[in-house]
Amino acid sequence: MVRSVAPAVPFPRRSLAPSDDEVRLWYENALGWPTVPGVPVRLAVGVRFDVLDVPAEAGRAALERLERSGGLGRGFPVALRDDRMRLLVAAGSAEELPGLLEWLDWGALELDLAAIGAGGLMDAPRPPDAGTGTDAGAGACAGGDAGPTTRPLPLGRGGSQGAAVWLRPPEPGHEAEASLPTLSAMGTRSGARGDGDGPPDLVRLVDTVATQIHRVRLRRADAVAAVRADGQPLAFS
Repeated sequence: MVRSVAPAVPFPRRSLAPSDDEVRLWYENALGWPTVPGVPVRLAVGVRFDVLDVPAEAGRAALERLERSGGLGRGFPVALRDDRMRLLVAAGSAEELPGLLEWLDWGALELDLAAIGAGGLMDAPRPPDAGTGTDAGAGACAGGDAGPTTRPLPLGRGGSQGAAVWLRPPEPGHEAEASLPTLSAMGTRSGARGDGDGPPDLVRLVDTVATQIHRVRLRRADAVAAVRADGQPLAFS
């Protein structure tokens, strides 16, 4: 009797994207960051970190300016969702922001800058190298002596539409908070080697971000004015 043998068919590949439970465990175990129940996974803000929520265009310009000037020290975590960028800063910074903006003479302007502190939530980006196909860390960071740096990433690109992704992911080991921008009496704090390789000072970060937000607003206002002027005849009184 001739026995027929079915051709070998490979099993369907299991999705490499981590489950929500795996994402939650990564944040809680690898970083020690608390999450809240529910789907999607969200991080509790104000416990280990606060968040500065800024327009992505202005945020990227601010980070590039700080990197060029060598003021970032070890790269602090930065996430992107659609056209908004989330800069992670030291816990308690949200309460300091209004007074800090006043002190920096930005208080009189209405800036597109929000601070999320205690009681707030942040959508948890997929962990870096999670194998989502587009990789949560794609275009995210490159290691070096000075720490991770932000690589160019087209705005609006992410693992899936509307999903948060890391541009510069946190480092595991329950020490991610050591890289967060914070206020200090002496400006940018020195690192262990005493060479300024510590977290960037919150004052410098906020001032740089506010400057770039204002520049983006002025540039867009000028563009709108130019379009209107181009489409209307000059009026003489």
